[in-house]
Amino acid sequence: MGLSSLLAAATSAQAQIGPSPVTSVVVPSGAPIPTGAPLELTLDETVALALRHNRGIRSAYLQRVVQRFNLRVTERAFVPQGEIGLSVVQSRHDDDTQAGMVISPSANWRTPLGGSVSFVWARSDPLQGGGAASESAGVSLNQPLLRGAGLAVNMAPIRIARLQEEINRLQLEATVAGTVSAVIASYRGLILAQEQVRLAEEALERTRALLETNRALIQAGRMAEADIVQTEFGVANQEVAVLQSRQQVVSAQLALLHLLALASRTNVVAVDPMQADRVDVDLERAMETAFASRIDLLAQRKSLEQMRQSMIVARNQRLWDVSLVASATRDDGPRFWGRYDETDTTVGLQLSIPIGDLSRRQNWLTAETGMQIAELAFEEMKQSVESQVLDAVRSVEASWRQVEAARRARALSARALDIGQEKLRFGRASNFEVLSLQADLRAADAQELSANITYLNALTALDQQIGSTLETWRISLND
Repeated sequence: MGLSSLLAAATSAQAQIGPSPVTSVVVPSGAPIPTGAPLELTLDETVALALRHNRGIRSAYLQRVVQRFNLRVTERAFVPQGEIGLSVVQSRHDDDTQAGMVISPSANWRTPLGGSVSFVWARSDPLQGGGAASESAGVSLNQPLLRGAGLAVNMAPIRIARLQEEINRLQLEATVAGTVSAVIASYRGLILAQEQVRLAEEALERTRALLETNRALIQAGRMAEADIVQTEFGVANQEVAVLQSRQQVVSAQLALLHLLALASRTNVVAVDPMQADRVDVDLERAMETAFASRIDLLAQRKSLEQMRQSMIVARNQRLWDVSLVASATRDDGPRFWGRYDETDTTVGLQLSIPIGDLSRRQNWLTAETGMQIAELAFEEMKQSVESQVLDAVRSVEASWRQVEAARRARALSARALDIGQEKLRFGRASNFEVLSLQADLRAADAQELSANITYLNALTALDQQIGSTLETWRISLND
């Protein structure tokens, strides 16, 4: 009697055979959330959505507005600044009431050499009580010769601000690259969960098919009735696995939707295939790229240069305060016998010698120690980067070997199951053996899937380690 005949006989006589089958677990058609029409996304589309909607990236761009304005303010340190003062005053002394208006424009210019030039002009006009207007004007110059003098010292704050701007931009790149990597990992996590559902459903169908075969064999008297309980247990087990894997899909969807800042009930579906292809990695080229492009290493270099600029200022602050000063003042106003017109000028040197003040030496020592610590931190980071890149490259190679081994294991497991099912048909294998082979195939499928995703994630991690995530995904910052 052929297998098809056995299955037909089992269907017609199912009510008469051995023990009653275990009640099947009802598998729901879909997860309760997310709901709605599927939103199918490729990985490229997912990354594009993250760049537009991710809250972390949007916050980083908002911070850049303030950071760029801070740089603009610092760079205007040597632009002349002005102010206009206006006051209207009424005074009363006994029976004499007077009112007057004073307007006083002023300007100040700080030079790149450390000097400052100030100009003040004031005019007073009576509004009540008679009298004549009066004017005064003055200009003053203060040019340090030691402390605070020189282009290097006075340009240091601007250089520090420009270096900070470069660090801020690197931080933006780090935020975008980190978010992109997280979105990629989350997307692949969703694919992993979806594929686990598919594998669980395929395993369930294989176990149900084995159950039908068992019933046919029992009907034909070629299997003990009690042996079917193992298969029914396997069906129930696989139905539970389907439920669990579907819940994992929901969790993976919610995690991805959070990164994309989309509504939590959106039924997002990952549609990219998960077939990993080998990528040859050149270790020496990866090292060169890391030392030239790694974001945290570049930021540390900028911080070290900032410390050097601070050292210039701290060293200069230890000098004596010797300054050239000059001023000129002109007054023009009424006197009781007529008007007066006077001009006063002064030129001189000022010297200030601190005694017993250790704060300037303290600041210099703090800056020097900070720079030495920063240099040590930079060397430590260079070694750490080298180790991390080496580990990432080896991880890529090891992951690929796992992919190859998993593919061979899956092919052998599928072949073993085919042989076991053929033996079962001829009574040369037990039901338990076939169930074990089915479990082995399910494990081999899961292992191959996991190996593929692990390899792809290892490539993404390598991109992060060498600082090429934005280049790999062809992302240019709108900054």
